[in-house]
Amino acid sequence: MAEKLRALMADHRGQTHTSRSLSASVDELPGEYTSVSHAAIAKLANGSQDNPTVNTIVSLCKALGGVPPAHLLPYDSYADLEALEAFESPEARRVLSLLQGLPQSELRNVIADLERRRADLGLKQVGDSESTKTTGKRQRRRNLNDAAQYAADALEGL
Repeated sequence: MAEKLRALMADHRGQTHTSRSLSASVDELPGEYTSVSHAAIAKLANGSQDNPTVNTIVSLCKALGGVPPAHLLPYDSYADLEALEAFESPEARRVLSLLQGLPQSELRNVIADLERRRADLGLKQVGDSESTKTTGKRQRRRNLNDAAQYAADALEGL
Protein backbone atom coordinates (compact mmCIF):
# COMPACT_ATOMS: atom_id res chain seq x y z
CA MET A 1 0.00 0.00 0.00
CA ALA A 2 2.82 2.40 0.82
CA GLU A 3 4.22 2.26 -2.72
CA LYS A 4 0.81 2.93 -4.29
CA LEU A 5 0.08 5.81 -1.89
CA ARG A 6 3.48 7.41 -2.55
CA ALA A 7 2.92 7.14 -6.31
CA LEU A 8 -0.50 8.78 -6.01
CA MET A 9 0.90 11.54 -3.81
CA ALA A 10 3.82 12.14 -6.20
CA ASP A 11 1.65 12.75 -9.24
CA HIS A 12 -1.96 11.89 -9.80
CA ARG A 13 -3.87 13.83 -12.44
CA GLY A 14 -1.21 16.52 -12.42
CA GLN A 15 -1.38 17.15 -8.67
CA THR A 16 1.41 16.52 -6.18
CA HIS A 17 0.83 16.07 -2.45
CA THR A 18 2.94 16.06 0.68
CA SER A 19 1.57 14.41 3.79
CA ARG A 20 0.57 17.87 5.09
CA SER A 21 -1.18 18.93 1.89
CA LEU A 22 -3.01 15.62 1.63
CA SER A 23 -4.13 15.92 5.25
CA ALA A 24 -5.40 19.44 4.50
CA SER A 25 -7.22 18.14 1.40
CA VAL A 26 -8.95 15.49 3.52
CA ASP A 27 -10.03 18.16 6.02
CA GLU A 28 -11.46 20.27 3.17
CA LEU A 29 -13.64 17.47 1.79
CA PRO A 30 -17.36 18.25 1.88
CA GLY A 31 -19.48 15.82 3.83
CA GLU A 32 -18.44 13.42 6.52
CA TYR A 33 -14.98 12.01 5.96
CA THR A 34 -12.54 10.81 8.59
CA SER A 35 -9.80 13.34 9.31
CA VAL A 36 -6.30 11.98 8.75
CA SER A 37 -3.27 13.63 10.33
CA HIS A 38 -0.18 14.36 8.29
CA ALA A 39 1.79 12.08 10.65
CA ALA A 40 -0.58 9.18 9.94
CA ILE A 41 -0.30 9.80 6.20
CA ALA A 42 3.51 9.88 6.45
CA LYS A 43 3.47 6.55 8.33
CA LEU A 44 1.22 5.00 5.68
CA ALA A 45 3.40 6.35 2.87
CA ASN A 46 6.66 5.11 4.37
CA GLY A 47 5.21 1.71 5.28
CA SER A 48 5.59 1.94 9.05
CA GLN A 49 1.81 1.68 9.38
CA ASP A 50 0.05 -0.74 7.06
CA ASN A 51 -3.37 -1.35 8.56
CA PRO A 52 -5.48 1.82 8.22
CA THR A 53 -9.22 1.83 8.80
CA VAL A 54 -11.60 1.66 5.87
CA ASN A 55 -12.72 5.22 6.65
CA THR A 56 -9.12 6.43 6.44
CA ILE A 57 -8.62 4.77 3.04
CA VAL A 58 -11.90 6.19 1.72
CA SER A 59 -10.97 9.70 2.92
CA LEU A 60 -7.50 9.54 1.36
CA CYS A 61 -8.85 8.25 -1.93
CA LYS A 62 -11.51 10.95 -2.09
CA ALA A 63 -8.90 13.64 -1.35
CA LEU A 64 -6.66 12.22 -4.07
CA GLY A 65 -9.34 12.97 -6.64
CA GLY A 66 -11.67 10.03 -6.31
CA VAL A 67 -9.20 7.17 -6.62
CA PRO A 68 -11.04 3.85 -6.24
CA PRO A 69 -10.25 2.60 -2.69
CA ALA A 70 -9.55 -0.89 -4.03
CA HIS A 71 -6.37 0.51 -5.60
CA LEU A 72 -4.76 0.79 -2.16
CA LEU A 73 -5.48 -2.83 -1.28
CA PRO A 74 -2.38 -5.04 -1.15
CA TYR A 75 -3.16 -7.16 -4.19
CA ASP A 76 -1.41 -7.04 -7.55
CA SER A 77 -4.76 -7.40 -9.32
CA TYR A 78 -5.76 -3.99 -7.93
CA ALA A 79 -2.64 -2.25 -9.25
CA ASP A 80 -4.28 -1.29 -12.55
CA LEU A 81 -5.67 2.12 -11.54
CA GLU A 82 -6.97 2.88 -15.03
CA ALA A 83 -9.05 -0.30 -15.07
CA LEU A 84 -10.37 0.31 -11.55
CA GLU A 85 -11.41 3.83 -12.48
CA ALA A 86 -13.19 2.52 -15.57
CA PHE A 87 -14.89 -0.15 -13.47
CA GLU A 88 -16.39 2.60 -11.27
CA SER A 89 -18.61 3.46 -14.24
CA PRO A 90 -22.01 1.70 -14.28
CA GLU A 91 -21.84 1.72 -18.09
CA ALA A 92 -18.50 -0.11 -18.05
CA ARG A 93 -19.91 -2.75 -15.73
CA ARG A 94 -22.89 -3.13 -18.06
CA VAL A 95 -20.55 -3.68 -21.01
CA LEU A 96 -18.70 -6.38 -19.04
CA SER A 97 -22.00 -8.09 -18.29
CA LEU A 98 -22.97 -8.01 -21.96
CA LEU A 99 -19.62 -9.51 -22.97
CA GLN A 100 -19.94 -12.43 -20.60
CA GLY A 101 -20.62 -15.68 -22.42
CA LEU A 102 -19.66 -14.48 -25.90
CA PRO A 103 -17.58 -16.97 -27.90
CA GLN A 104 -13.88 -16.03 -28.09
CA SER A 105 -14.07 -15.32 -31.83
CA GLU A 106 -16.97 -12.91 -31.30
CA LEU A 107 -15.19 -11.26 -28.38
CA ARG A 108 -12.12 -10.64 -30.55
CA ASN A 109 -14.39 -9.01 -33.17
CA VAL A 110 -15.93 -6.73 -30.53
CA ILE A 111 -12.48 -5.73 -29.27
CA ALA A 112 -11.25 -5.00 -32.81
CA ASP A 113 -14.36 -2.91 -33.48
CA LEU A 114 -13.88 -0.92 -30.26
CA GLU A 115 -10.22 -0.29 -31.11
CA ARG A 116 -11.24 0.98 -34.59
CA ARG A 117 -13.91 3.24 -33.07
CA ARG A 118 -11.41 4.68 -30.57
CA ALA A 119 -9.01 5.43 -33.43
CA ASP A 120 -11.80 7.04 -35.49
CA LEU A 121 -12.69 9.25 -32.52
CA GLY A 122 -9.06 10.22 -32.00
CA LEU A 123 -8.91 8.61 -28.54
CA LYS A 124 -5.67 7.14 -27.22
CA GLN A 125 -5.25 3.46 -27.75
CA VAL A 126 -5.60 1.22 -24.72
CA GLY A 127 -2.64 -1.00 -24.03
CA ASP A 128 -0.76 -2.13 -20.96
CA SER A 129 -1.63 0.00 -17.96
CA GLU A 130 0.84 2.51 -16.54
CA SER A 131 0.76 0.69 -13.21
CA THR A 132 2.01 -2.48 -14.90
CA LYS A 133 4.87 -0.55 -16.47
CA THR A 134 5.89 1.16 -13.23
CA THR A 135 5.89 -2.00 -11.12
CA GLY A 136 7.82 -3.93 -13.73
CA LYS A 137 5.41 -6.83 -13.50
CA ARG A 138 3.22 -7.91 -16.36
CA GLN A 139 -0.37 -8.44 -15.29
CA ARG A 140 -1.87 -11.68 -16.49
CA ARG A 141 -4.69 -11.24 -18.94
CA ARG A 142 -8.00 -12.61 -17.76
CA ASN A 143 -10.25 -14.48 -20.10
CA LEU A 144 -13.82 -13.24 -20.41
CA ASN A 145 -15.25 -15.53 -17.74
CA ASP A 146 -12.46 -14.69 -15.27
CA ALA A 147 -12.96 -10.96 -15.89
CA ALA A 148 -16.69 -11.24 -15.31
CA GLN A 149 -16.12 -13.24 -12.11
CA TYR A 150 -13.52 -10.69 -10.96
CA ALA A 151 -16.03 -7.88 -11.56
CA ALA A 152 -18.79 -9.71 -9.70
CA ASP A 153 -16.49 -10.47 -6.77
CA ALA A 154 -15.37 -6.84 -6.61
CA LEU A 155 -18.96 -5.61 -6.58
CA GLU A 156 -19.87 -7.99 -3.78
CA GLY A 157 -16.88 -6.80 -1.77
CA LEU A 158 -17.86 -3.13 -1.93
